[in-house]
Amino acid sequence: MRRLYLQVYLAFVGILVLFGVLISLAWWLLPADMQTRGSLDGMSAVLGELLPAPERPLDELQRKVDWLAARFEADVAVRAPDGRLVVQSGAAVPGPPPDRTDSGWIRGAGAPAVALHLADGRWVVARWKHRHNGLGLLGALALLAGAIAVGAYPLARRITRRLERLRSGVDALGAGDMKARVTVAGCDEVADLARSFNAAADRIDRLMVAQKSVLAGASHELRSPLTRMRMALELLPAAGRPELKAQLEKDIAELDELIGELLLASRLDASDRLTQAEDVDLLALLAEESARTGTEVRGEAVTLHGDPRLLRRLLRNLLENANRHASGATVDAGLARLSDGRVRLTVADRGPGVPESERERIFEPFYRPPGAKESDGGVGMGLALVRSIARRHGGDVRYVPREGGGSVFEVELSGARSPD
Repeated sequence: MRRLYLQVYLAFVGILVLFGVLISLAWWLLPADMQTRGSLDGMSAVLGELLPAPERPLDELQRKVDWLAARFEADVAVRAPDGRLVVQSGAAVPGPPPDRTDSGWIRGAGAPAVALHLADGRWVVARWKHRHNGLGLLGALALLAGAIAVGAYPLARRITRRLERLRSGVDALGAGDMKARVTVAGCDEVADLARSFNAAADRIDRLMVAQKSVLAGASHELRSPLTRMRMALELLPAAGRPELKAQLEKDIAELDELIGELLLASRLDASDRLTQAEDVDLLALLAEESARTGTEVRGEAVTLHGDPRLLRRLLRNLLENANRHASGATVDAGLARLSDGRVRLTVADRGPGVPESERERIFEPFYRPPGAKESDGGVGMGLALVRSIARRHGGDVRYVPREGGGSVFEVELSGARSPD
């Protein structure tokens, strides 16, 4: 955004510089207007009456020229109609160009001079002695440009500062903060854009709340028919088609698991904060969950401040996912304290691994890699919940390929404390 306000500010300054250049070019190149020419012709008429006639002695003409030079503090010269110098007072001044036939300004090196054409054909050329050391018109324009440039900076900064606040609101909304809003200031297009953003954010927030409510409500209501189906299965005769009964029990268990995952995902989406937090012995928790799946555990004792139920679900999902794809091989789990006060949990297996293009998508809800079968188990929410839980604890999860084949899931969590 700094680039934007610099562009606005430099646009102001560039316009001023261009304006000064154009004014200077107009001064040097354009002919004098009719009003200026009329004034010069009037001055020529007055000087024609004041100066002695060409046939008068030169010393009389010299005295008049000296008087004019002293009176107006200028260098003054009188030239013949052919441009020859007759008399002068002060420093030498340039003569009129050979093709000039009327009064006008002579522009060249140094301060400009004025050439007045008398009625008798002679020329009076005068140049004022105050040259202002190169300032003059260009100096005044430079001062004006500097003053406007100083005044334009706060204006450009004010406009872009509001755009920066709007960008921060957009970034916050994109990061998942559904309550992000921006302050509406002013009555211009930027303020209209801020109001439009706030209105859009309100609509998105309402839609998200409605979607979460529907999801949570539907998931909760599905529990009642599942309970009735389970009770009905218990009442079925054991001798009648036991394989069908086993399949139905498996399907109901899978559906029940899915509903549980959906309810947990809804609770995690509803709040970015942990509702329950306490000191948890993460190594002991990992050992308990590893005993259910026969996973080998290594690492050091770490106390983590977090939600024990969510941390247990994170560990369980990772271990079950690893055992599901390990093809009977042993799964390894490790825990290590990092130097910055964080803790790293690793779960490694010797399964087929995940292609590089799929290593982020496996953390999306309900995503199944190509070639996965429903018989492989899982409802597609386990790793998505792992990432959500890790982020609630100030960390994240990532997949890395295991050396020699297989997969490694690394979870980093903040809030680690030294054991007592």
